[in-house]
Amino acid sequence: MMNRRQCLGLTLGASAAMSLSPQWLWAAQQTLGERIIPSTGEKIPVIGLGSSATFAQFARSEDLSNLKEVMRTFFENGGRVFDTAPAYGGAEEAAGKIAQELGIHKKVFWATKLNVATRNGSADPKAARAQVEQSFKRLGVEKIDLIQIHNTGDLATQLPILKELKAQQRIRYIGITTTFPEQYALLESMMRNEPIDFVGLDYAIDNRDVEEKLLPLAIERKIGVLAYLPFGRTSLFKRVANVALPQWASEFDAKTWAQFFIKYVISHPAITAVTPSTSQAKNMLDNIGGGMGRLPDQAMRKRMIELIDAQPYIPVSLR
Repeated sequence: MMNRRQCLGLTLGASAAMSLSPQWLWAAQQTLGERIIPSTGEKIPVIGLGSSATFAQFARSEDLSNLKEVMRTFFENGGRVFDTAPAYGGAEEAAGKIAQELGIHKKVFWATKLNVATRNGSADPKAARAQVEQSFKRLGVEKIDLIQIHNTGDLATQLPILKELKAQQRIRYIGITTTFPEQYALLESMMRNEPIDFVGLDYAIDNRDVEEKLLPLAIERKIGVLAYLPFGRTSLFKRVANVALPQWASEFDAKTWAQFFIKYVISHPAITAVTPSTSQAKNMLDNIGGGMGRLPDQAMRKRMIELIDAQPYIPVSLR
């Protein structure tokens, strides 16, 4: 099956994809969009950078040059929101090291996570506090912008710790994440009853379950949303492998399939930022382009859904 790199050949041509030609550099000529964090009114760029798979993969290697170029491209083109977690196989440590080498670690909006819950669902408070302190050390900062409880892990134990650290002004924002539908009900309850600033959710044009309750609730409760996995765990690139980007995508300034998928996500008013992962600078620049220019309206979003839903479904087991 065709991957993202091959899809780029259909939309921009292989030579453009590999050389960062003017068709790619159009992104530098526009301004990356921003969204307001509902609880404070602070603005952050709508395109962030995730690390759950890509940074973890390279973090195990001594050569971090690819990741360094990704972070340089990310920051130089207006990106600030970097999403990571101690559980991401060295990604948090690698990102902190690279950011410090680039001299940007105090300018990045760091969004990391906390979860030391064991398989029986319980978290040791001492271990939780130690994990947070390790994150401060790895990122090289005295204050972390956002820490979220990863996958709703033992909220009764871990959320009070984040509240305490926020009260001490060591953390600016707190939240809860999940990418598991079976945890949505618990997350909904927390959104209704806890003073959290953010939630982190999986959301893509082929994964729209959160549109039913969680995204409207985020608007109602003034909770920011970080959107994860906008490419459907890469399944979306496979679904459109033999499909040309429609000409009407130009009506909302999408020049590639990646931008098409990203613009669907950020056109929902609940989304504060989307954090696609990548280990390639050219893909980072492509993703940044998804946060520039016009966005699809409701009618266009429906048209986008119809196009994608008409393509062969990729089973989860193949994602």
